[in-house]
This record gives sequence, structure tokens and C-alpha cells, in this order.
Amino acid sequence: MNTQGVAKVAIIGGGCASITAAFELTRPELNGRYEVTLYQLGWRLGGKGASGRGPSGRIEEHGLHIWNGFYDNAFRLLRECYAELAPNPGPFDVADWRQAFIPENEIGLSARSTAEGWHSWSACFPAPKGLPGDPIAPTDLMSLPRYMSRAIDLVSALLRSVDSRYAADTPPATGLTDPERVLSAIGDLLGGAASASTAVLIEGLALLQVGLKLVPTSLSSPLTELAEWIARTLRSWFEKSLILTPRFQHIWEVMDIVVATMVGVLRFGLLTHPRGLDAINDYESRDWLRMNGASERSLQSPFIVALYNLAFSYADGDRGQPSIAAGQAVRGAMRMFFGYRGALFWRLRAGMGDVVFAPFHEALRRRGVRFEFFHRLTDARIADAADLAPGERPYVTALEFDVQAKVRDGAEYSPLTMVNGRPCWPSTPDFDQLEQGDLMRAEGRDFESHWDRRRVGARRLEVTRDFDFVVLGVSVAEVANVCRDIIDQDPRWRRMVEEVKTTETQAFQVWLGEDLEQLGWTASPRIGTAHVEAFDTWCDMAHTVPEEGWTHRPRTVVYFCSALSEAAAPGERDDPAYPERRREQVRGAAINFLRRQARALWPKAYDAQGEFRWEILVQPEASETEAYAPRQGVDRFDSQYWRANVNPTDRYVLSRPGSLKHRISPLDITYDNLTIAGDWTDCGFNEGCVEAAVMSGRLAAHALSGAPRLEDIVGYDHP
Repeated sequence: MNTQGVAKVAIIGGGCASITAAFELTRPELNGRYEVTLYQLGWRLGGKGASGRGPSGRIEEHGLHIWNGFYDNAFRLLRECYAELAPNPGPFDVADWRQAFIPENEIGLSARSTAEGWHSWSACFPAPKGLPGDPIAPTDLMSLPRYMSRAIDLVSALLRSVDSRYAADTPPATGLTDPERVLSAIGDLLGGAASASTAVLIEGLALLQVGLKLVPTSLSSPLTELAEWIARTLRSWFEKSLILTPRFQHIWEVMDIVVATMVGVLRFGLLTHPRGLDAINDYESRDWLRMNGASERSLQSPFIVALYNLAFSYADGDRGQPSIAAGQAVRGAMRMFFGYRGALFWRLRAGMGDVVFAPFHEALRRRGVRFEFFHRLTDARIADAADLAPGERPYVTALEFDVQAKVRDGAEYSPLTMVNGRPCWPSTPDFDQLEQGDLMRAEGRDFESHWDRRRVGARRLEVTRDFDFVVLGVSVAEVANVCRDIIDQDPRWRRMVEEVKTTETQAFQVWLGEDLEQLGWTASPRIGTAHVEAFDTWCDMAHTVPEEGWTHRPRTVVYFCSALSEAAAPGERDDPAYPERRREQVRGAAINFLRRQARALWPKAYDAQGEFRWEILVQPEASETEAYAPRQGVDRFDSQYWRANVNPTDRYVLSRPGSLKHRISPLDITYDNLTIAGDWTDCGFNEGCVEAAVMSGRLAAHALSGAPRLEDIVGYDHP
């Protein structure tokens, strides 16, 4: 391998992890040590986060993309990207990254009511100090004991909220610091005859909080007994007196889940376990909570359902098979609710492609990164074992690509289009830039489809001549297709692609001529989940409409998404017609949803006969090159946007119990010149999301360059 001068790095794929690796490897402080070329399928960057601009300049997403307030790594890099472009922004509106995001502290939940059908309510979270991506002092880094302390604060606050006799600012009596005195106080509480009350429970929680600061000590067993006593007392008290009141029922469910988690952490010794929360990743989350006393009511509550929905955590997309590893579920929930800064969620003001990937593309292009679009990796060749010197590790010798299209006159492909003065990725490639582009357009070439294998040529890159290092940033669902040598020879990689599962997802968007208030929605615009199963997560995205290219704007646009149930017969996915069949299934499900289930959200969207008022769907406006015939009735839905995410590159990565131990880290050194990047790797936050992908990309860059420092990757040293 090249060990002197400039090293050539081939990055495969253009999702969050790959873009992150490219950004880290081309930092100015590395003094040009790495020459980076990124090879991308089709015409746009983004992977599962790609978006495009369709007719009327409307934003068309793979699904609902909302950033969480704990995405410290992702926000840090995006903020740095915006700051880098700001002195010379050109067409990029990057004066302040906060102009690209809207803070959101409210989440909506829904639950069935036998008396009322569906009822919805919201939870509003406080806005803590700081912003995601701000530097974090070592003393402020969250650890499992600190998360537990925050959880105790939450339960105490909820207890106060249901007992008007207990002042919110009344401190508990406990002020102990000596382990022996804490032990004695626990014994007094457990052995006493005090009846259940807010004061007694809060005193017990305070003792637990003090004791956690003293672990590891001889207190471990008494603390477990104390947590179990709190759980029993709390459940007995609520079930007898307060649970039938709907408001208190929801508060009870949250407390029950949190207390069961605390009991489990103590019972399993996770505070001192060398693997931390990873020690319980072989358990399914609901099963583990049930083992630690959570009630069935709480386990089926919208709070738990929401955590599964937001991570599409259903085996094969089947809602009858909820599946997420217990340790990652606890880590995700604790970081989400106790680790956020500024706001619980941050909505993107425009599409992911516009707000995230277009600025990164420009920043990287200015740094000298080359982008080779229309390159589909077909194989990564590994050196034959017989050719390796003694002690030499295997390495990638060649990368083989199908070239899907060539740019006219050998020019560089220019991928962005302008909408409302903003550089954006289009939903279709610019065929006018391509050789034989008119023919390709007429043939309906789908450069992003796994099933469209048409090409104009092939390309083989050779080690040392064309690259020194490889960052493999494709989806895990694609690894088996492009790394056959490795899969054949390496049992670890074979187990990884077998055990790290993915699922198909579905999404649709509707542009409406009436706002949600006119349609009967009485709550604030918000992110909603735990609703009816067909499309269980939705969000009013009215704030994006001004960013689109309408002459006469719709009143709002609403995004829906969910897991897509898989029931493919053997060999069905090999059929080139498979993606279109699945797309038709999503269309039918979306129409059925609007006809029936959406009534719980928008009761005024229906006429006197109970039929959805299809005329409220706003059709694209005619353009200079395309006219849109008016559609009537249900056919008007065909003017909206929907998709079935069935490509291997689009499938969502799951965190199933028993699977996380089979993930391989970007820091793995099995292959001398190869690292991996993606939310499917072992990156410290092993769940499908932007933050995990960015963490993985930073780890991949560290594997090649030693930068960034591991301690600068927030959340990587989670145990």
C-alpha cells in the first residue's frame, strides 16, 4: 500500500457515512494527505436520506426525515460545513445553520379508546440549554449512571404532577452521602410500615439517586431491592386509584416503563458491566422490560409503540413481530429523552438533499473531492491468499463497476438544479448532460433501481494505480452483492450479512388545498406516531411549501411513512417487475388510508357520503415542458408522491436482538486497505439513523488517518 505522500481513497456510496468519511479525510489540518474520489450509483447523493425536486419544484423524500436533538456528531459536521461555505456561499443559503432547521419539542401520540375510537394527545418537552453539536465538556458527557439519575428526576416530576398536594419544588428529605447511612435509610424505608404516598415514593427515589452515585459499593444489592420496592409500590398505588383516569394512565405508563428499566439496569449489573448496555442485546426489548416487571398495559402503550415505529423495528415489516435489542432500545431512549439539546427534534426546512447533501457536495467539491456519478459497484476483489507475503493481511486489489451512463464530451456531471434560488437535487437525472440521453429517457432508465442493470460500459480500478484505500459505504443489504470474495472467504462477514437484517419501508406525501385546521385537526402541527398501522407515523410539513416552486401554493403538505410488510414468495425479488408491484401496493394502501383511517386525523376531509374529498389534493402545475391533465376522484391521488423503498440501498437497517454482536466495526483491521461505513456497522450507536451513520463515517476516517480522535466522537465510548 501507499505509505508515503498522497494516498488515494475510493469511497463507495454517497450516504451520510460516506459523505462524513470524505469530509473528515479532506480536512485542511490533514494537509492534503488524502485524495478522495467518491463513486455513486445514479445521479444523486444521500442513500436512504436522498431527496429530489419533482414537478412544481416539490420536495420528494424517501420518507419522513427528522433529526433528533441528540445528533451531536451529525449537527457538528453540518455546522462545520455551513461555516466553511459561509465566507463564499454562492447560491447556498448558509449564513446560519439554524435557518435550515426548525426546533420541535412536541410529539403527538395516539391510542385506541373503546369509547371514542382513536384519541390523540401530545407531550411537550422542555428546551434545555445548548445546541446539538456544541462542544461538550468531559464533565457533561452522559453516562449510564447519569442517565439513570435523569430518569429518577423524570419519575419524581411525574409523581408531583399527579398529586396537587405535593409542591413541585418540595425537595426530598434525603441529603446523605455516606454509604452506611444510605444503607441504613434504605433498610428503614423497606422495613417500615409507611403507606404508599407521593412523599414516600419520592423519598425512595431520592435514596436510589444518592445510592447510584456511590456504585460500585456494597449498596448494589440493596439498591436493587429499593428499585423493586419502588416499582411494586408505584404499581399498586396507581392501579388501585389513578389508572382509570386517561391523563393519569399515560403518566403511569411512562413511569412504569422507566422504573422497569431502572430495575433491569440494577438486576443485570449494567452499571459496572464491562459491556454496559450491550450485555442485554440478546434480549428483545419488550421481553426484557417484562422480565423486570413492566405491565402489559405499559408494554402496549403508545410510548413503546412509538419507539418501535420511529425505528421501523418490525421483522420483515410485520407489526406482529416487533423486534429491537434491549440494550440498544434503552440506549436510544435515554439519549433521545435525556441527551437532547436545544429541542427534542429538529425539522428540516427543506429536503435532506437540499439542506444536507447539496451543501456537503459543494464543500467537498471545493476541497478537491471528485464525484464519479453513474457508477454501480459490482465487485470488490481481494488478493489471493497465495499471493500474500508472510504476515501480510488480505487487501482489496480491484474495484469493478458498471458504468451506467457517460457525460457528453467527457465533462463532469453537474447534479444540482435551482429551485427558488436554492441548489437542489432533482428527482430525475439530467438526461441532457448524458450521451444518448434522449434514448435513455425514452427507455425509462432507472439508475437507482437494483433491477435495472443496463449499462454503457465497465470500469476496473486497480490498487496503487487508482486507489490505495477503500471506504465501503454501501448498505449492508448490498454487501453480499458486491463483496463476493470476502463473503466466500470470511465467516465473520458472512455472518454479518446474514444476521444484520433490513426491512422495506413505505412512504407517501399529499399536498393539500386546505390546512389541517380546516380539515378538522384540532391540535398543533407536530410529529405524530403510534397511529393506525398502515402508515403509523406522520408529520405536517407546511413549513416546506414556501421552499418549493409553486406559483399557487398548497396550504400544506403532509408526510406519512411506516415499515412495509414483506411477504415475497421465493424468487419473487429477482423478478424485474417486483419494485413496480410493491409500488402499486403502497399506492393502494395510501388510498385506503385516506379513504378510511385518516378520518381519525381529519374528520372534515370527508363529504356527506363519507368519501374522502379527493379534490383537496393539489396537482402539480403545468411547466414549460410538461402539462398535467386535471384528474378527478380517486385518480387525483396519482398526482401525489409515494414510494416503496425496496432497493437494497433503500432498506432500513434493524437492530434485532442477537444481531448486534455480528456487526463489524470500521476500526476492524482484518483487511489492510479496507474499512466500512454505515449505520449497519458497530459504531457505538447501533441503530438506523443519521447519527449512527455519521459516527460510523468518523470511525472509518479514523481507521485510515487517525483523525478524528475517538474521544471526539460523541457517544462512541458509551459503556
